[in-house]
Amino acid sequence: MRATILFGGTNKERLVSVASAQALHRALPDADLWFWNVDDTVHAVTSEKLLNHARPFEVDFKPDDRGIGLAAALDDAKIEERVLVLGLHGGRAENGELQAMCEMRGIAFTGSGSASSNLAFDKVAAKRFAAIAGLNAPQGVALEQIDQAFAAHGRLIAKPAKDGSSYGLIFVNAKQDLVAVRNAAKAEDYLIEPFVSGVEATCGVLEQSDGTMFALPPIEIVPAEGAFDYTAKYLLKSTQEICPGRFAPDISAAIMDHALRAHRALSCSGYSRSDFIVSTTGPVYLETNTLPGLTAASLYPKALKAQGIAFADFLHDQVELARRRTQR
Repeated sequence: MRATILFGGTNKERLVSVASAQALHRALPDADLWFWNVDDTVHAVTSEKLLNHARPFEVDFKPDDRGIGLAAALDDAKIEERVLVLGLHGGRAENGELQAMCEMRGIAFTGSGSASSNLAFDKVAAKRFAAIAGLNAPQGVALEQIDQAFAAHGRLIAKPAKDGSSYGLIFVNAKQDLVAVRNAAKAEDYLIEPFVSGVEATCGVLEQSDGTMFALPPIEIVPAEGAFDYTAKYLLKSTQEICPGRFAPDISAAIMDHALRAHRALSCSGYSRSDFIVSTTGPVYLETNTLPGLTAASLYPKALKAQGIAFADFLHDQVELARRRTQR
């Protein structure tokens, strides 16, 4: 099977995807490069084209040729026995649609399958399953009840129910913020929750081709300007991501246990990363990412490094896991 890095996509997170692909390509230099463009075409690109693309978090990647349709490209991937290394994030790349297209063709791909991807992508559904696994997850607030909830809790947080990279994050600290939430909710479904005070944390889970599965060291996040949104994640150098996090041993153990529970409850495969707020009562579950960022600055590679796992070794093993899963 030929390893092929598929990156880009049709949603907002395509910018992060290009940066992930640059890191993936440096670790897997012999893999082919396929770019999924916003017009639903797929393009073979050169190493030089990808690596010379500057400011990927801010500037769209533009292919040089017309490409072929996504379905046709996947048909070719099946015929050519490719295994797709998914350097994709969000949208149809992470909600299970792409995975279903691959599964119907018998194409090997890294990461979780279609059903798990779809479940985790829906933050409301993911919280329900996390609660079944014994995790503490904040109760959602209906949009029509937002005024009463704000009066009761004093602070709320709102985010797209099916989006990633902290796009569209709204902190409701004043009444005028309620207007912003209502306006944003006109364009897409929003998840609204009481604001939980505490330290932001994230924890990766790794499943290996030999059948072992374990949680990686938790990461403590200290946002530069109080909010870990897209800008803080990718553009501000002053955001601190401390790995391993400065948590008490029992709190670190709880975060790792909860990340494993979330991974299992959502039936994830290969790898995942779950986000938490560490409150005075312990970890509070926020969401699980089935295709977390793999850029040079991303959280999951930091945790791999802290665990003593080389990024290239991680990727080679994920490719092997994808092959074995398809053969079954």
